[in-house]
Amino acid sequence: MIMPLRVALLSAAHVHAGAYAEALSHIEGATFAAVWDDQAVRGRPFAAKYTVPFQPNLEDLWADCDAVIITAENARHRALCEAACAVGKHILCEKPLAISQEDAEAMVAAADSAGVILGTAFPMRHSLPARALRRALRAGAVGEVLAIRATNRGTMPPGWFREPALAGGGAVIDHTVHVADLLRWYLEDEPEVVQAEISHGLHGGAVDDAAFLTITFQGGVVVTHDPSWSRPPSYPIWGDITMEVAGTRGTLDLNAFSQNIHYYPRHTDHAAWLPWGANADQAMVKDFVEAVREGRPPAATGRDGERALAVALAAYESARAGRPVTVAPLMG
Repeated sequence: MIMPLRVALLSAAHVHAGAYAEALSHIEGATFAAVWDDQAVRGRPFAAKYTVPFQPNLEDLWADCDAVIITAENARHRALCEAACAVGKHILCEKPLAISQEDAEAMVAAADSAGVILGTAFPMRHSLPARALRRALRAGAVGEVLAIRATNRGTMPPGWFREPALAGGGAVIDHTVHVADLLRWYLEDEPEVVQAEISHGLHGGAVDDAAFLTITFQGGVVVTHDPSWSRPPSYPIWGDITMEVAGTRGTLDLNAFSQNIHYYPRHTDHAAWLPWGANADQAMVKDFVEAVREGRPPAATGRDGERALAVALAAYESARAGRPVTVAPLMG
């Protein structure tokens, strides 16, 4: 018999909240139980859309759930994580895990102390093309990996993503963490040094929107990464996730979002990609639900989120200092 699991969403602030709510409806034994949001004008319509209760009081939410998915603004992740840990609720937290190394370490420590699962929302670990590349690398398809060229380019998100106090940064913190996590997963190695050039020049807003990073791993692999919000508003997706892996025996290319049909409707000015492959968001949420049931770590843990964040923070420090910066050491 499958153990039922009631999952609540903490905030409808994030653009991915809807995808996770939808995913819960397709997972056997999982129930989308409720939505909390500190802004009723945002939370109530979201809850109504998915026909679940809206709870404006966080303390009153805990009795109605066994686990939570944090989809609040980045700066609020730590407080919500610590609140959930205090009442023994398992957590899947949207990336970036936090906006500072101190906050990320505190979240990992709080989950460890409470004995609850803390996962980071890295759906690309569940992308079929991304998983196929990992299998090929593990099988030695390119020999020893020497260098990787990676991108995660997309459009500029709306709303609070453009506010430094809530987002913690712009394109670098938003898009670097996905690629940093995949790189650690592929190479089974830790990033050591980051050098970055960062700009606000594409959109001229308060947060960075263009960047180029060079990441050197402890084992010597050199990676270049473009996380820029450089795509026009008509671009059909949040990021592109591509990699070109060069090794001693050959090369491999990844285009994680190539499983789609390009759709150009007459009634809008926005093209769309209609995916025909597996749903990585749903697979990620399913993995989290199963991790709670089985008492095991999810595919991407809180520590994985902290390590990916460290790369983005090192990039900001490098751009400020105008020199390469060592990635914050593994703590805990």
